[in-house]
Amino acid sequence: MSITLQRTALAITFGALGPALLGAGAALAAPPPAAAPAPGEPAQGWPEQPGEPQPAPGVVFVEVRPSPVQPGYLVGIRASCRDNSIPATAVSDAFGRVQVHPQRGELTASAEVRERTRPGNYRVKLECRDGATASTMLQVVKSMKPSPGPHTGFGGAAGANLTGLLVPGGLALTIAGATVGIIAARRPRGAARG
Repeated sequence: MSITLQRTALAITFGALGPALLGAGAALAAPPPAAAPAPGEPAQGWPEQPGEPQPAPGVVFVEVRPSPVQPGYLVGIRASCRDNSIPATAVSDAFGRVQVHPQRGELTASAEVRERTRPGNYRVKLECRDGATASTMLQVVKSMKPSPGPHTGFGGAAGANLTGLLVPGGLALTIAGATVGIIAARRPRGAARG
C-alpha cells in the first residue's frame, strides 16, 4: 500500500472520529447540574430564590426552612421587623433563643434543632426590639426516608445526555475498523523471511 493511500485512509479516519470525539469531550466537560439538597439535610444559610421579593418596609414575619426537619439538623431562619437594621430574637422550644442579624435588608440566622427534641410541631416566635412579634410553626420528625429518585436507566450517566453521541460514535468506530482492515489487508505478507 502506498504512503499516499495510507495517509488518505488515516485522514478519513480522523476526519470521521474528530467531531465525535470533540462532541464527547464537550458533553463530558460540561458541569453537572446542581443537585438540590435532600429534605432534612443541614441548611447552608438561607437559599437565594430568584425573583423572591424583599419584604416590604414595616412588615413583620418569620420563616423557617426546611420544615420538616430531624433533631440535630440546622434550620435557616428568615425574618423581618419594622426596622431590619438592628438584630431581633427568634425563640422556639425546638432550638432555644437565637439572635437573627441584618443581612440584605432582612434578618437571618441558622439554628440547630436540639438532639433531644421530640417529633411534633413547634412554634417559632420572632421578638423584635420595638415589641412587635410574629410566629410560624416548625415540624420536627423522627426520621425521613430519602426519595429513591427517578428511574431513568443508564445508571450514573442519566444526568449527562449522551444519546446524540451514539450514531456518530458508532459510525466513527465502523470507519476506523474498516480503515484498519484495509491497511492490514494490503500489507505485504512474508516479504522479509529469512
